[in-house]
Amino acid sequence: MNISAPFVRRPVGTVLLTVGLALAGAAAFFGLPVAPLPQVDFPTISVQAQLPGASPETMASSVATPLERRLGVIPGVEEMTSSSSTGSTRITLQFALDRDIDGAAREVQAAINAAQADLPATLTSPPGYSKMNPADAPIMILALTSQTSTPGQIYDAAATVLQQALSSVDGVGEVELGGASLPAIRVEIQPLALARNGVSLEDVRAALQAANANRPKGAIDGDALRWQILTSQVGRDVEGYRRLVVAWRNGAPVRLGDVATVRDGVENEQVVGLYNGQPAVIVRITREPGANIVETVDAIRALVPGLAERLPAGVELVIASDSTDSIRASLHEIEFTLLVSILLVVLVVSLFLRSARATFIPAVATVVSILGTFGAMYLFGFSLNNLSLMALVVATGFVVDDGIVVLENIARHMEAGKGRLEATLLGAREVGFTVLSISLSLVAVFIPLLLMGGLVGRLFFEFSATLAIAVLISLVVSLTTTPMMSAWLLRQEPRRRPGRIARWLERGQAGLLRGYARSLDWALAHGGLMLFSLLAVVVLNVFLLAAMPKGFFPEQDSGRMMGGLRMDESVSFESAQAKLKRYVDIIRADPAVDNVVAFTGGRAGGGFLFTTLKPRGERDADAWTVIARLRPQIAQVEGASLFLFPAQDLRVGGRQGSGSYQYTLQSDDADDLRTWATRLAEALKGQPVLVDVDTDQQQNGSETFVEIDRDTAARLGVSARTVDNILYNGFGQRQVSTIYEDINQYRVVMEVVPELAQSPSDLAHVYVPVATGATQAAAAGSTPDPAVSSAAAASSSDSASPLVAGSGATTGSQSILRDAATGSALADSGRTMVPLSSFATFSERATPTSVNHQGVELATTISFSLAEGASLSDAQAAIAQAEADIGMPINVRGSFAGTAASYQSSLSQQPLLIAAAIVAIYIVLGILYESTLHPLTVLSTLPSAGIGATLALMLFGMEFSLIALIGLFLLIGIVKKNAILIIDFAIDAERNRGLGPRDAIHEACLMRFRPILMTTLAAALGALPLVLGTGDGAELRRPLGVAIIGGLAASQLLTLLTTPVVYLTLERLGGARRRPIPGSLHAPPGSEDPVHA
Repeated sequence: MNISAPFVRRPVGTVLLTVGLALAGAAAFFGLPVAPLPQVDFPTISVQAQLPGASPETMASSVATPLERRLGVIPGVEEMTSSSSTGSTRITLQFALDRDIDGAAREVQAAINAAQADLPATLTSPPGYSKMNPADAPIMILALTSQTSTPGQIYDAAATVLQQALSSVDGVGEVELGGASLPAIRVEIQPLALARNGVSLEDVRAALQAANANRPKGAIDGDALRWQILTSQVGRDVEGYRRLVVAWRNGAPVRLGDVATVRDGVENEQVVGLYNGQPAVIVRITREPGANIVETVDAIRALVPGLAERLPAGVELVIASDSTDSIRASLHEIEFTLLVSILLVVLVVSLFLRSARATFIPAVATVVSILGTFGAMYLFGFSLNNLSLMALVVATGFVVDDGIVVLENIARHMEAGKGRLEATLLGAREVGFTVLSISLSLVAVFIPLLLMGGLVGRLFFEFSATLAIAVLISLVVSLTTTPMMSAWLLRQEPRRRPGRIARWLERGQAGLLRGYARSLDWALAHGGLMLFSLLAVVVLNVFLLAAMPKGFFPEQDSGRMMGGLRMDESVSFESAQAKLKRYVDIIRADPAVDNVVAFTGGRAGGGFLFTTLKPRGERDADAWTVIARLRPQIAQVEGASLFLFPAQDLRVGGRQGSGSYQYTLQSDDADDLRTWATRLAEALKGQPVLVDVDTDQQQNGSETFVEIDRDTAARLGVSARTVDNILYNGFGQRQVSTIYEDINQYRVVMEVVPELAQSPSDLAHVYVPVATGATQAAAAGSTPDPAVSSAAAASSSDSASPLVAGSGATTGSQSILRDAATGSALADSGRTMVPLSSFATFSERATPTSVNHQGVELATTISFSLAEGASLSDAQAAIAQAEADIGMPINVRGSFAGTAASYQSSLSQQPLLIAAAIVAIYIVLGILYESTLHPLTVLSTLPSAGIGATLALMLFGMEFSLIALIGLFLLIGIVKKNAILIIDFAIDAERNRGLGPRDAIHEACLMRFRPILMTTLAAALGALPLVLGTGDGAELRRPLGVAIIGGLAASQLLTLLTTPVVYLTLERLGGARRRPIPGSLHAPPGSEDPVHA
């Protein structure tokens, strides 16, 4: 049977089918979505909770832990991390790749609801969640600046105009504002004035809370009309708050303005944002896991002009960073690479065939195969990304192979004098089985990757599927369109004297063939030596693969740099602001930098910088060079550290870090964890393969410890809860009231005046109210009045809102105080005020400014980046050695996190993947050849490709990453083609012409030398642009090209000599000849008329 015959005899139908395939693919190309990489996001949900003023330890124990115990039992949670700092907790849940994020979100909300009973009642709002990964770099950063508006006003405009609109964009995970906070009424209390008037901080809190009750009042129904009842509120009127009565003393009102300074301010005055050194409000936009970055950013960009028009006059909105700029540039670069690869492949064909008509045929076949692949990609929901386009670049060398094999065999028969139609049908039938074997065995290489789960399988599924589709479409085109075009376009042109270049090419090809013939004779005469060399290559492969440096995924120069800022934990906000400005100025001065966005929260000693570099063509250095030359300047800033690293398209894990990679320590003993994490971090700083070593452990914050004399406090009728409440009122920037307006809500914030919150000694100015009876009892050294005890008991029993001690002895007084505490009435009884120092002492000590968990255990993460020339395997060895050197105890456990953990997982899978690919090829070839021995001959070509790839990578100083692994898979598919071309013709010569094994293999090697050389050069030149490219994304593509070209060079030198020797050896072992395969080229001669088949 000749598959090609119907298509050769019906050229119009074949042309129309070919054109239809090409047009459908071209149309699909413009409908394909664009992305940096295939969809590999882990479903990630971030849970946030706020309790302003609470310490990190309080947030960890009372907020994070109850939530973690509920969230940790949700099915599919693969990693749960949390970070608690002053006033806030963030818990990040990373689910299995196959988990539906919407279903996971419903279970997260149910877990939050279940944990609500265990959370503090003073939370300003219930915990919320968002479908985003806080470790991801923002997909876009906007900056709002103004010369006329305050940061609070700009923030208010951003919150009301931008945040809601941007959050509703499909694909947006979270819109986070930074650099300022919402406007607020700030009430700064004078503690001494309070004490002179007998007014407590709790009285002020209750008065402020009652001033904006905003409760329903009902309505009046008349005979004809209905009137809603509305009472006046203080709202955002500063003067109204100053006139607010907080208590009555001696028959006169004590107004808020008498005991406090009231002014317009913001909720949190200890935040700052900078855009190129100027104050700015920063809008960070992250995407929802699974969303397409380019489509999401395009939707945001479409909104920005309209949103800018809605902002107040004088507020300027700029796009400070757009992650898709580098993505688009990278894709344009690889699309150009694809075009260059096609041209180079066509050039190879033209050099060998030296005919415009003959060159046109495989060129059409290549273009049609690539266009047809675009159509299949569209149907399967794939995207145009770096990996799928890399697959198409590599596929140019593959898809032309089939056409070259068919065309070259047809041309050979025409050169032998046969007619066009006869040569076409005979040539196509002869190599039909060969082309089928080459294509199916190449597809078999990627079966393990196509069936593999996890991150690696998800990452390379589109790559493998795209390449397999291209090969299969090429198989169809080579057996249909290529023979048809050959029959109607090729001509037996009269022999003419060739030109100078043609003569040079002919002499070169003839010389190569003569040299190969001599080498082949020598190899066949020294078969034992060739087999030994093959065994040596296998051993050397194993050694090189074990010895060469390894990594996960090549780092890319995305044109964006992230920086984790770390300051001394107890640094003041003013000092933090100055240091941040210094860092921004240093970075902006670098000629490669376009703009810098920075923000910090001040007291926690942390912040972030996002730097956008100029386009590749406008700067003199890559991102790593920029970081290296900035590092010495950054180190000159005292009392702070800044760690810069390039933003990556692939970043795994939910914990933010100040470096590219993370190593997490866990323990159930906080002291041991703190001690050994510090020792390990110091040891790693001395490792030459690591740079920017940092830890998220923040244990050096300063804490004022208030030691309460419980006996004295009891005699005074003061509970610990009362003291906590008083201190929170004075020093926690407590949001005590909410002002409801039409489009937003604002807060009233109270605290003591800043000048009395400068040192621990200022706590001596805090006065606590007690009842007169309690004071007299304390003075007399007797037990307190029962009524006072009753009041204190009532105070301590109120779990919703702590009461102020000493409000009176009667039940009515207690009731009034309870009302005052809940904000429904004002206290109007007298107070006796005593200083906090009368029953408490103050001391300073160190405290953590953040507490981190992994699962439910205490955890510390060490972040690091790699030194130039170092690999992740080097880092792994360095960390293991450092742990051994310092004697890490067994109760402190360490493991890689995030991207480094994925590297470890992929490393263990690589040998299994390679073995599975080899087994898959063996099975496919065994089925096709109906033999158990001939597939071994084909597989004997693989070791030479492996050694060539590894040596080439080592020569270029590249690590063996996942991209290099894919190159190895491609080589497995490419180099076995040489053996298939030789073996098929040798088997045919033995079975159909009666040649002996040695003569058959010798003739097959010489006869197939030209197509082998053509296809190998086509594959190598198709990969050459990947090596030579210097544009965006070149770091990702280069290892693939180096591995392919190195492997092809080595395999071409070795397999042409070892394959015939292995074939003869297995023939001797196999004994009897194999029976022909029905319908293949091995059919007996004369069994079918090629012209009329």
